[in-house]
Amino acid sequence: MATETAIPPNYFVVSRGMNFPQHADFIQGRTRARLRRGVFEANEAEAALRTVRPGDVVLELGAGLGFMSTLMAMKRKVAAVHSYEPNPHLIPYIHTVHAANGLTDMSVTNGILGPRKAEVDFHLRPDLLLSSLHLEEDEADLPKTRIPVHNANSVFKEVRPTVLYCNMKGEEATLIPQLPLQGLRAAIIAFTPNRSSRDAMNTVFRALMDAGLAYYHRGSAGKVICMRSDW
Repeated sequence: MATETAIPPNYFVVSRGMNFPQHADFIQGRTRARLRRGVFEANEAEAALRTVRPGDVVLELGAGLGFMSTLMAMKRKVAAVHSYEPNPHLIPYIHTVHAANGLTDMSVTNGILGPRKAEVDFHLRPDLLLSSLHLEEDEADLPKTRIPVHNANSVFKEVRPTVLYCNMKGEEATLIPQLPLQGLRAAIIAFTPNRSSRDAMNTVFRALMDAGLAYYHRGSAGKVICMRSDW
């Protein structure tokens, strides 16, 4: 899936052998430092490297900077990654990351998944990487945009994923039980500690276990939980 890129190397921040184009809105401060040190989304990356296999079809919910989709495509030679990212402002940058690493068979769609087609509010924060579907209890109204909800059954039927990767900033307990999870070989869930209560985590675990997945300790670390059907 990866080919050589002709873009000059000083245009990039390089992390784990992956190219991330310099962009003042996304690659700055702590994010730039963690990318350069190779510790950006370290637990998520380790879970993917221990779990994802060549030929897997990955459904990614919450693409962020495109870090995890690029990692799985380059380091594990998956058949395809289908990403759904709720923040519309991140989509163009994710495309540049994939292009900078010569990746094909990558799709990026704005929105989230749900039981039926709809639209929901998405709240935009000054740091675009912190934007989300929810407002904090003590937070004033933020600028917002409407984003699409895609029919989960239709997406799963079309994509036929073998691996689910979810990093939805605290929305996983609402989202995951609504998904048709049967048929997955593995799932990697990045919980958000300040928004993931015990009940929320149990709800996610229960939905994944009902789909035939079991906790996989070698792929799990900290807030990142890995479940597999075949170990």
